[in-house]
Amino acid sequence: GICHKSYSCLANIMMGSTAPSCDAYLFFHGETLLPNDVRAFLCTAALAYCFIGLSAITARFFKSMESITNHSREVVTVDPQTNTPIVKQEKVWNYTIADIALLAFGTSFPQISLATIDAIRNLGQLTAGGLGPGTLVGSAAFDLFPIHAVCVIMPRGGSMKKISDLGVWLVELFWSFWAYVWLYIILEVWTPNVITLWEALITVLQYGLLLVHAYAQDKRWPYVSIPLVRGERPEDWVPAEDASFDHDKNCDETNDILPSQNDDIADIFSIHSYNDAGYHHVPEKDIEESSKMELVAKNTHDDTYWLSIWRQQFFEAVMLESPEQRKIDSVCLRFIIICWNSIIVPWKILFAFVPPYQVAHGWIAFICSLIFISGIAYGVTKITDQISCVTGVNPYVIAFTALAAGTSWPDLVASKIAAERQVTADSAIANITCSNSVNIYVGIGFPWLINTLYNYFVYREPLYIDNAAGLSFSLLVFFATSFGCIVVLVMRRILIGAELGGPRLWAWVTSAYFMVLWVVFVVLSSLKVSGVI
Repeated sequence: GICHKSYSCLANIMMGSTAPSCDAYLFFHGETLLPNDVRAFLCTAALAYCFIGLSAITARFFKSMESITNHSREVVTVDPQTNTPIVKQEKVWNYTIADIALLAFGTSFPQISLATIDAIRNLGQLTAGGLGPGTLVGSAAFDLFPIHAVCVIMPRGGSMKKISDLGVWLVELFWSFWAYVWLYIILEVWTPNVITLWEALITVLQYGLLLVHAYAQDKRWPYVSIPLVRGERPEDWVPAEDASFDHDKNCDETNDILPSQNDDIADIFSIHSYNDAGYHHVPEKDIEESSKMELVAKNTHDDTYWLSIWRQQFFEAVMLESPEQRKIDSVCLRFIIICWNSIIVPWKILFAFVPPYQVAHGWIAFICSLIFISGIAYGVTKITDQISCVTGVNPYVIAFTALAAGTSWPDLVASKIAAERQVTADSAIANITCSNSVNIYVGIGFPWLINTLYNYFVYREPLYIDNAAGLSFSLLVFFATSFGCIVVLVMRRILIGAELGGPRLWAWVTSAYFMVLWVVFVVLSSLKVSGVI
């Protein structure tokens, strides 16, 4: 009876019964006979291979997300002056909501799925798992510092790219910082070292408030939006000449790693197109007839078109060289490409089972990609447990470093493409700030909600945070270093006129400064959770 009411006793019994054992093998039966150094090397190599797989599925994920956000509906209005019908193609998704609900959520899904799997594995324990929160806080630092460091040097030839809608960015920035302030409050102030059911629920619901507030700012709703005028944007969010240049460059750089569809890299930012070419006048009697003809043609075409594409995915998966790569003169470079493609063939074949993004506006491919990402995340958690066991390294340290960097690959890819291709810095920076918000409200809030619900109904107990002091210390370090990051971005806007690009020397100095901030965060956080400081 005494042990039943004692948190420490319950926690020790449960953790003792489920703690990972180094005597258990992960890859093959004879693994336990190997020295720990060899086992650590094998686990590290397997972890790296999982991250390669994550980068491979990211390509298909982005393509499906592009198809979803590009979905438009036909709207017919009447011109009040000429009384003639006007057909307008309107995109279903508002671009600000798409940034938060699809782009930021999608690029953060590896961290979210890893944290959720970690929470499910800890059901029945009174303490929260360490991998999820540690990875998400570490991912926030990786998003803010290294990804900003990459983006600031991406614009070509000293060109400058600035945020055109400061109002939306300020709203996103506010909710991003408030997420970590809120996390500190519930960990150290409100209910120290304990997460209650209501705290977890409020954390998740704040993601909805972020969506509403961002949409209100985008639409400039009175009383709830910042009265800032949106800057001018070109009709084409990605100018044709820049898009074609960067398209070729990106294909050369990434096609060897990411499985291709239609031999191009996903331009996930075409959701921001402001081209009004979709407006045209048509006779009223032709509207219904043309719509029927288009529907019949589309259904006939889709029956065979997507099947041929799906079959082509498997042919491309087993190809070690593309037709373009066979034209490369360098034998050494071609050999490297063949070796690399041979390594990733298993991933490419596996992901070829994802249906083409042309089906159902990309939703089926979107969901299947998330399922594969969740599977990889599960493998990552198992491998990380083994690495921590055979090396003795604190799981939080692994989460802050390797897991945070590896699972943040989609964030890096998304922001890098935006910084290269778009004429403004909105999506490149918005993806960073929104991803950080999603990491807390969904990535930490949802797993905690699962655990608190279980503990409340089974044990009538809250969720205890085993290393709340280390997590809170990391939040304080993150506050301090992120303030230094935002100040530099603001100073660049004032002095240079843009957040990204500009004189190459200052761009590289800024990039180096952001990397130093990340190193400071990682070192101090790792020393704290390891008990050194």
